[in-house]
Amino acid sequence: MTLLPLRVLIADDNPVVRAGLAALLSAHPGLVVTAVAADGREALRLARLHRPDVVLLDVRMPGVDGISALPHLTQLAPVLMLTYSREPEVVRESLRLGAGGYLVHGEFTPDQLIAAVRDVREGRANFTTTAASTLLAELRTHSSQPQRYVSQSQGEPANRASFGLSSREVEIMDLIASGMSNQQIAAVCFISEKTVKNHINRIFAKLHATARSEAIARWLGTAHRGTPGHA
Repeated sequence: MTLLPLRVLIADDNPVVRAGLAALLSAHPGLVVTAVAADGREALRLARLHRPDVVLLDVRMPGVDGISALPHLTQLAPVLMLTYSREPEVVRESLRLGAGGYLVHGEFTPDQLIAAVRDVREGRANFTTTAASTLLAELRTHSSQPQRYVSQSQGEPANRASFGLSSREVEIMDLIASGMSNQQIAAVCFISEKTVKNHINRIFAKLHATARSEAIARWLGTAHRGTPGHA
């Protein structure tokens, strides 16, 4: 049985980039470019029309930009950010809004791009070095600052140090609190998904939590008395 090629939609305001990506992907027998768009609004219209398997999405576009279109596009197909934007806040917001990966132009080969398209289609996160490094740097900076999260029920600051998490566990817990999946965390931290699960099991034990929501509530200092997992 012959497998059908993956259908890809490209959204980028630069016509040279669009043409180059379309030529590169179309040359691969397992991929076909079904449509190209110059902004987020057109990307949404074409995604509804063509129902692609994967959307390649730029961040900065005129009119409706990539970040604005992202939460709507993810309801239609997996989205892989493909952009020159490497700011930590842009990377983090893209992941929060559902992007399955983040590639920065100039940091991947054609083969790596094709592999990333397939990964995102299968639910496996994919990042280039700058995207992963900027996100980790931001999280490390954030984790090193004194925490002032206030419990809504007690009016007292949450003391993260009392949980006894290692520096790696702090990074992973911050990623969990940002809404990232295990697959995304594995890609960002350059570790296996199994290792992420092992870290999470230890984190939950230290936080006396049995679920992500409980762990996040304790970590952010918003768990109420009587809530499972709250001492």
